[in-house]
Amino acid sequence: MQRHFDEELLKLKTDILSMAALVDEAILVSVEALKNLDESKAKQVIADDRKIDEMELAIEERSLSLLAQQQPMAIDLRFITMAMHIITDLERMADLAVDIAQRVVEISDKPLLKPLIDIPRLAVVAQKMIQDAIQAFLSRDAELARKVIFSDADADQLRNAVQQELINEYMIKDPKAISRAVSLLLIARHLERICDHATNIAEDVIYMVNAEVVKHHPERL
Repeated sequence: MQRHFDEELLKLKTDILSMAALVDEAILVSVEALKNLDESKAKQVIADDRKIDEMELAIEERSLSLLAQQQPMAIDLRFITMAMHIITDLERMADLAVDIAQRVVEISDKPLLKPLIDIPRLAVVAQKMIQDAIQAFLSRDAELARKVIFSDADADQLRNAVQQELINEYMIKDPKAISRAVSLLLIARHLERICDHATNIAEDVIYMVNAEVVKHHPERL
């Protein structure tokens, strides 16, 4: 019985890692589509979102089956419960990658308003936060989870830099640039929200490992 449970738990971990990889790829491709104004790549991100939705449902079903049939001990119980929280965050990240792709489709017939600098940097921060948050979850590493949470400040700074530049240097100076600037503002906002979801995962990891609630309590970090 224990061996079967361990095998099912390993499958659960593998599935979560696979789902995270698909989300990471969706973010990467959506930003690459933006850099090149590649409508076909953007549409591929939108189409591939169905795979991530299906994976979320499959992982949720496996998690519920483990809870119902195996009656796991406390640490495994928290792990499985947190797995269901985490796949929700991953699915929402994928939806945000789709949002980015949809913005790219909207502006793909126009030249980029400006060279992209901070948005690709923000995407790199987001991908690193996701990778570290998932690794922290799978290895039950609270310290790595704390590093993810601290990285969110870098994401906020980059989002703010994008916003200030677009508003002050483009939207105010040239009303004709407003439409394209808004699309870039939204993309930066979507990437920052992805980082927020990675932070949610990291907070769940700390609770799973230490039974410590740090959400809304930065003094506990």
